[in-house]
Amino acid sequence: MTKKRVVITGMGVVSPFGVGSDKLWEGVVSGKSAISRIENMEDMSGHTVLIGGEIKSSVFNPVDYFEPKEAKRLDKFLQYGVVAAREAVKDSGIEQAGYDPFRIGVIVGSAAGGFHTIEKSYAAMLSKGPTKCSPYTIPMLITDMCAGRISMEFGMKGVNKAVVSACATAAHCIGDAFRTIQYGDADAVVAGGSEAVICTIGLGSFTAAKTLSKRNDEPEKASRPYDKDRDGFVMAEGAGVLVLEELEHAKKRGAKIYAEIIGYGQTGDAYDVVAPCPDGSSAAKAMELALQDANIKPEDVDYINTHGTSTHLGDIAETKAIAKVFGERKTNPKLRVSSTKSETGHMLGASGAAESVICINAINNNIIPPTINLDNQDEEVADLNYVPHKAEKTPVNIALTNSFGFGGHNAVLIYKKYN
Repeated sequence: MTKKRVVITGMGVVSPFGVGSDKLWEGVVSGKSAISRIENMEDMSGHTVLIGGEIKSSVFNPVDYFEPKEAKRLDKFLQYGVVAAREAVKDSGIEQAGYDPFRIGVIVGSAAGGFHTIEKSYAAMLSKGPTKCSPYTIPMLITDMCAGRISMEFGMKGVNKAVVSACATAAHCIGDAFRTIQYGDADAVVAGGSEAVICTIGLGSFTAAKTLSKRNDEPEKASRPYDKDRDGFVMAEGAGVLVLEELEHAKKRGAKIYAEIIGYGQTGDAYDVVAPCPDGSSAAKAMELALQDANIKPEDVDYINTHGTSTHLGDIAETKAIAKVFGERKTNPKLRVSSTKSETGHMLGASGAAESVICINAINNNIIPPTINLDNQDEEVADLNYVPHKAEKTPVNIALTNSFGFGGHNAVLIYKKYN
């Protein structure tokens, strides 16, 4: 059978830079950091990590998007995900064009789900009794509910699910949406991820795992992928959602097409619950599978938006994987790679969607966003062009994005300029 071509017709983002995919792109391409001292947590006592890629209350007020009563029944990750989906659907114009409700679906996940709700509900149960939490607790915290809420809002009755694969969540959701359309099971799918874990349980547990940067006095310099002075990743929050659509369906309704998605690869490390496989072999295989799926060669790729979390083991393993598949700078001088987590922090289960938006913008603008804070490159990372400090204007026809998650989950997506 001939697989159908799939394009991107809508994009929506809620990020530490603000609401809108344009805000995210403008932030990363300018080389600004969205990382700052945490303001929204009521009690920071006892915490040793005080910084994050936080969505400030001045940037996102739930009652601007939901009725007050409804806002109280939505965990933050649901608020962010629904708003990002609204942005993407509006951007696509698909709702106004009309669609068969059973031919459009939703695949939107979250790595953690409603951490804020878990925290508040447990506190209520401890102080008032085991049945005294909100009756909305379960639908506020379970990770599938973002997909459910989006489908209900728009009447989308096709495939409806949430992939959960830690920090690879959004990439897997987009990849599965791509496959769903390729094989004719839907005309369009709203796909991505949402995350909101900057709370006591989220911040405290990641700190206990010794994964987070403690550069509290210089938050804008805390996320520094590939730099020898990095000391961990910076947790961030937000959502990214794309509208994926079968090409002929999009053309028939005169949709604006941002890019074509052409490749998807996925593997597992089978190595450790947290640490990546040191030689990057499974990550490399995922990239090879994505290239094979796209029917392109490594030298066809112009830009890789890396997972690049700013951790010692992760940065080294990923660059080894990239070098294995694409070669280093001396053998592949055209290739540019960068980690935009240096600007945004790590949006966990939402990162694959937000970084897909960045790749698509890189293609449309022929600009590669930089890796900021790369002052002293670690000698252990592969010799690649990491586009340090400043964005670079250069032709971008094909871009690849990596997403890797705790548990050894690897997902790779490839986008191409549509013509």
